[in-house]
Amino acid sequence: MQKVYLDSAATTQVREEVIAKMQDALANFYGNPSSTHSFGRSAKTMIEKTRKTIAKRLNASPSEIIFTSGGTEADNMILSGAVRDLGVEHIITSKIEHHAVLHTIDQLKETYKVEVSYVKLDEKGTPDITNLETLLKGSNSKTLVSLMHVNNEIGNMIDIDAFADVCKEHDALFHSDSVQSIGHWEWDVQKTKADFLTAAAHKFHGPKGIGFAYIRKNIPLKPLIYGGEQERGFRAGTEAFHNIVGLEEAFIQAYDHLEEERNYVSGLKNYFIEQLKTALPGVEFNGTSAFADKSTYTLVNVRLPFSAEKGALLLFQLDIKGIACSKGSACQSGSSAGSHVLNEILSEEDTQKPSVRFSFSKYNTKEELDYVVACLKEFAES
Repeated sequence: MQKVYLDSAATTQVREEVIAKMQDALANFYGNPSSTHSFGRSAKTMIEKTRKTIAKRLNASPSEIIFTSGGTEADNMILSGAVRDLGVEHIITSKIEHHAVLHTIDQLKETYKVEVSYVKLDEKGTPDITNLETLLKGSNSKTLVSLMHVNNEIGNMIDIDAFADVCKEHDALFHSDSVQSIGHWEWDVQKTKADFLTAAAHKFHGPKGIGFAYIRKNIPLKPLIYGGEQERGFRAGTEAFHNIVGLEEAFIQAYDHLEEERNYVSGLKNYFIEQLKTALPGVEFNGTSAFADKSTYTLVNVRLPFSAEKGALLLFQLDIKGIACSKGSACQSGSSAGSHVLNEILSEEDTQKPSVRFSFSKYNTKEELDYVVACLKEFAES
């Protein structure tokens, strides 16, 4: 049976170079980074080197990069800190954010009585910047805007520079869950006036369990975790040193090969879309995922012309064929409610049709995509 992995938006295959770096770190650099002896100093030096590597590529200061266990922790740290420490009383977001954002905001609303507003979405699910400006003009409280750069389910991208500028014009803080973006798109935080960004290494061929928060300098957040002075006092606990080393190597590799790999993966996505259109008349694409200029190159969300009954077996049948893909975010795979993103942007009739997210990486081939299309066609005709 052929094995085809098309779920890189959930997590990516780890690069060989990253594995080698992490093995070396585990074998040879085992000192506690907080220890003052040579073993600890060696590990600490490599952590700070990683921080500088990331900061240089983002055009940030090293002090603005805080290592976390991943995007979810980073989102929680930023959103909770903005309310608790910065006096934010009003959060503006959208209903199709990742649950790391939405569930945190729900908790802040319950605990701190934060006012929450939702930006209107256009018919494809992209936040309306004019409506955001209206909401900001009507806000009489200290406000934080939280909008993701790339939607993890439908691939829609916002013009993040324009959204950040609108927030600055109205003295609002701006946070973007950039987990699906950092490692796949260029960033310059001096140009993009976001106050907060989040990243996770496993979205760009690094290890799971490590990511970072970008927190613009002179924003006085307090720790989410107490107990030590690691991460400049932002995050107590002994650093996951081997993961940080893996994060650095994945980050370096991602940006050293960014244009080459983006062109290759974009070609795969475009090829897949055309093959699906030919093999499955009536196929449709959710959000802006089929538009190269309005979505990320890493994924496409496909609405298939199958009945609800047939669609209920689709992922199971694809798994039997060795094909890995998903209905939406892996973080909600146990939910029976379906995708909150698709429920928000599709008609009731369209939500009854099976929608599948296929996400790509440098490790995929056109031959694999041909196999997937053939399996879908066979399933449609069965």
